[in-house]
Amino acid sequence: MESKLLFIRWLASIVFWLGSVLYSSVPLFWFAIHPFAARWRRLQHSPYLWLLPLWAVGISALAWAAWPWHGQQLYSSLWGHSPAVIFFAVGLRIYRRAASDFGARTFRGEPELRSGGLDQRLVTTGMHARMRHPIYFAHLCNLAGCAFGSGLLVPFILLGISAFITFPLMIWLEERELEKRFGEQFHQYKKTVPLLPRFFLDKNPASGAPGLMGSSREV
Repeated sequence: MESKLLFIRWLASIVFWLGSVLYSSVPLFWFAIHPFAARWRRLQHSPYLWLLPLWAVGISALAWAAWPWHGQQLYSSLWGHSPAVIFFAVGLRIYRRAASDFGARTFRGEPELRSGGLDQRLVTTGMHARMRHPIYFAHLCNLAGCAFGSGLLVPFILLGISAFITFPLMIWLEERELEKRFGEQFHQYKKTVPLLPRFFLDKNPASGAPGLMGSSREV
């Protein structure tokens, strides 16, 4: 019985470790999109034929670089792991609430990559009336859940790098691209809606009220 519990615990730590690598690699995908959006739109074939393999290489390189320290444990107590439940709950809740406003096409970056055939509009309702980037915020919550759930060193390092370096840079690049595409409309939205969430706002903000953190704001 004890050996089974140890195996389950080891398996869970590996899953959380892999999850942290995956979530921390999200900016790599968008770093390849936002600075070169105009070039991707000029391609005759699907940009994903290039982007998805590039992202896969980035994930593999990140996992390879972090693997030598994959067993470095910071703690193993149940209380240390317990915050993971909160972070996962917040992340999944934001995913669920933002999905109806955002749409799958916007989630995978099609408005940036395709010049025609999509309704280009700035999303300012739902979770986007509370924060400018709800999907990215949910990514960070789930990355934090993986870090606390694993208790390992590498996921916490990836969380710190993501929270203070790569995710802010990704957001900066995205907002530059949105300013080019939507101009004054995005400027007004940025003035009205905070970067970090307003957790205590009314659950159903007015449809015209712009608001916290996600992937591109257009559908």
